[in-house]
Amino acid sequence: MLVCLLGLAGCAGSQLSDTPGATSSGKASYYSDQHQGARTASGERYDRSAMTAAHRTLAFGTRVRVTNLNNQRQAVVRINDRGPFTGGRVIDLSRAAAERIGMIRSGVVPVRLEVLK
Repeated sequence: MLVCLLGLAGCAGSQLSDTPGATSSGKASYYSDQHQGARTASGERYDRSAMTAAHRTLAFGTRVRVTNLNNQRQAVVRINDRGPFTGGRVIDLSRAAAERIGMIRSGVVPVRLEVLK
């Protein structure tokens, strides 16, 4: 039982606060083109050309600056979906956002997230 509680405490501490200026880091991936037009968790349709992203806990509409730590390129995205659901990843970007930060070729990159609100 104690092990389970400690595990939960660790997960809670890793969540990104929606307070402007809050930061987090981890790995980013991006949506494949096959999701074009599909409904997101917010009810919007996914648009590969929009600057949007999926995050597990941030409120829909939250704006986040995403910095690719490999090249320092940045993009500002709006959270409109839930995910990513692959372990070790903190955000799923739209194709446009992934292009902006230069991650199309690699597919997964280390990033820093900063909440702008």
